[in-house]
Amino acid sequence: MKKIKAISLFSSAGIGELLLDNIGIEVIAANELIPKRAECYKHFYPNTDVIVGDIKNPEVKSKIKSYLSDDVKLLLATPPCQGLSTLGKNKIQSHYQDDERNYLIFDIFDIMDEGYFDYILIENVEKFLNMYFPYNGEYLRLEQILRERYSLHYDIEAVVLNAKDYGISQTRPRAIIKLCKKGLSWELPEIEPEIPLQDAIGHLPSLEAGEKSNIPWHEAKPHNERAILALKHTPTGKSALKNEIYYPKKENGERISGFHNTFKRMRWDQPAHARTTYCGSISSHNNVHPGRKLEDGTYSDARVLTLLETFIVSSIPTDITFPSNATDNFIRTVIGESIPPLMLMKILKQIQQGGTKVDLQNRRKEMDPQKAY
Repeated sequence: MKKIKAISLFSSAGIGELLLDNIGIEVIAANELIPKRAECYKHFYPNTDVIVGDIKNPEVKSKIKSYLSDDVKLLLATPPCQGLSTLGKNKIQSHYQDDERNYLIFDIFDIMDEGYFDYILIENVEKFLNMYFPYNGEYLRLEQILRERYSLHYDIEAVVLNAKDYGISQTRPRAIIKLCKKGLSWELPEIEPEIPLQDAIGHLPSLEAGEKSNIPWHEAKPHNERAILALKHTPTGKSALKNEIYYPKKENGERISGFHNTFKRMRWDQPAHARTTYCGSISSHNNVHPGRKLEDGTYSDARVLTLLETFIVSSIPTDITFPSNATDNFIRTVIGESIPPLMLMKILKQIQQGGTKVDLQNRRKEMDPQKAY
């Protein structure tokens, strides 16, 4: 299989890229702002040059551009969603909103304009597709901007895909924007049957909060006794907030209030809910293990998913290692920030099936940024 060389921007710890080597994609350079995440990225990919720093810094951007060449065909980017979620007709925008330089998406354009990539993937949270960005004196969605700048040379498609449809036991919608050079092909992967939690993690031994097993990464986080008591009396698929007697309490005994999906157990017959950066919090949304009814009428596993269970429902290899200074919270955070690796692999696998249908040497000459944009 011929290798496809790639550059990764806003790389975080590189969780999403864990399976790309399986399909012949080699990330030669990555850029990440936060040193601890960059350190983790380097741990996973020792042969990748990791550029640490703000992409807005001219020196950092220049270093990224130094890796651009004719044989780097793929660009991956997950920029922070710094767009505007709403636009009032007569709303007065702040200077921050008006200044395009404050939006990291425009820094990606700088790389795109000089890279002559065959394929570009921009991915983010679902709401990213509905955000507005200041561009040429008006406010446009990202897809509109991309079409204005690049539709002459790229086929552009913006969709929302859900991890649960691609062999991953997790409901996790992601905004996917793909640009494919005209004359090449890049189809979306086929939808697959959902995998319920029972099939994904039902074989693992039960654990109560704070307990350990002899299986790597299968160790239950400790939780406060008040939450544990409430969840022991909470059936599978239900929230402890609905309990009449055993409900979550503050230290002073006052009843805790919250959304209907907080302090809530997941269901065995469904995929896990999205593993967010707060997936280690028992009080956050849909984080509690489904549990099983015990002989005394209470329910087991009053806890969040273990890291092993989180790896499985996130399609992360279970034999993974992290840097020695990586805490439970750090690991859960970088998983919550990332697209599941199997999902990214299946999206990008499709580019291996495409073939060149045009003379790319002439196409590259046509794509002179000074003329095209």
